Amino acid sequence: MTSGELPKSIEETQGLLDSAGYVADRSLATVLHLALRMGRPLFLEGEAGVGKTEIAKVLAASLDRPLVRLQCYEGLDISTAVYEWNYAAQMIEIRLAEAEGNVSREALANSVFSQRFLIRRPVLQALETSSAGAPIFLIDELDRSDEAFEAFLLEVLADNQVTIPELGTIKAGEPPITIITTNRTREIHDALKRRCLYHWLDYPTAERELEIVARKVPGAAEQLAQEVVAFVQHLRNNEDLFKQPGVAETLDWATALTELNEVALDPEMVTDTLGTLLKYQEDIDRIKGSRAHEIVESLRQDLLAQGQSPQTGPVSR
Repeated sequence: MTSGELPKSIEETQGLLDSAGYVADRSLATVLHLALRMGRPLFLEGEAGVGKTEIAKVLAASLDRPLVRLQCYEGLDISTAVYEWNYAAQMIEIRLAEAEGNVSREALANSVFSQRFLIRRPVLQALETSSAGAPIFLIDELDRSDEAFEAFLLEVLADNQVTIPELGTIKAGEPPITIITTNRTREIHDALKRRCLYHWLDYPTAERELEIVARKVPGAAEQLAQEVVAFVQHLRNNEDLFKQPGVAETLDWATALTELNEVALDPEMVTDTLGTLLKYQEDIDRIKGSRAHEIVESLRQDLLAQGQSPQTGPVSR
């Protein structure tokens, strides 16, 4: 597969992700492959920190295409997301025309509402094809935007075009590769979902998460990586937390402990570094201290039962 060329099979798609350090299962590789071949947007839903946004970044880097990112938030409007007119430049044009005194009103209107006065925001940028090909268009955290903006996107996703009242319809020469992410803080309307292929991105299994840590934090000791992953998996599966840690937090924690020269989990150090893993004080209070010690001892027994030989006791520093 040459640079910029779309993968021709599920295996090539999985290899594309793998070559960029993204560990994906076959179901994700399959739906991504179909989205690329069918030219359909890919709607990725899942908890924060499971790697949804990273897929768009990996595609942009692997396919050597520009990444256009639209970060959604409450109150996002067309002037921020799609386009706006360069009002200052338009006013200068009008003053110059008035000074000349020989330009008709219709001609002046056509002049000031032309492409050269148009400021392109992410949506319009995504409809532009460069020499590298159509861009990767990331619509990130769509659930944070308002329903009115979600409705506006229907034309963009269905026809790869935007209608500007003063200018007409601008259509993409080549449809962008669109990735939409949502953390499911609210439901997205069915009309938008029908225009996309859908995939729920779940937390990884322990084996896959350990592989992710090994790739992203290569300096982490083998035992530390095993125990960090086992600890995080325990939190997700057994503790009633306000916000479960995502893969991003696992990587942050493994990196922090490696920077502190830890080679295995020390309950005291776990308590001291929980702020890199958990983001709510209530969750930290629930896990720190004696509970952290209990979890570390329990996971070491589990690892021992699985045929591994974790170090026991505090690690000397």
